Amino acid sequence: MSYFIVFWGFFMIGFMAIGGYFMFRKFLKQLPKEDGKSMMDWELHYIEKSKHMWNQEEKDLLEELVSPVPELFRDVARQKIASKIGQVALEQGMSKINQDVVIEGYILATPKRDHKFLRKKLKEKQIDVSPYEHLFKRSKEDYRTNWQASYKKSQ
Repeated sequence: MSYFIVFWGFFMIGFMAIGGYFMFRKFLKQLPKEDGKSMMDWELHYIEKSKHMWNQEEKDLLEELVSPVPELFRDVARQKIASKIGQVALEQGMSKINQDVVIEGYILATPKRDHKFLRKKLKEKQIDVSPYEHLFKRSKEDYRTNWQASYKKSQ
């Protein structure tokens, strides 16, 4: 019986630690940065500024790309990726979001481990990945603090 209580104690502490980790990450995203806005504020800003630019085809492509994300986290992933896509489209001065911008934003918003699925999905859809190779090489794990400036230089 005492082994069960010890096991249950470790089990509960483990789950509380996991939950606390995710809550702490969400808290950090809400903290304002140097410019006075948090990461979440910027995500919402880019989504609001670009929501009129989306066509149904691009929405469907985004939905297909976030499909492997567990349903519990899918809304958060969709918001993060859509905001990056909107940011890319706005910075490029586009009037409509197209397939290229969706793919570019997806690559920039996701870590390297997710790129394998993207490559597979693009191959299924018979889309050439060679124009995006320079983006694949600079995964989210490799970003520096001023990645936007170097991204603009590579354009």
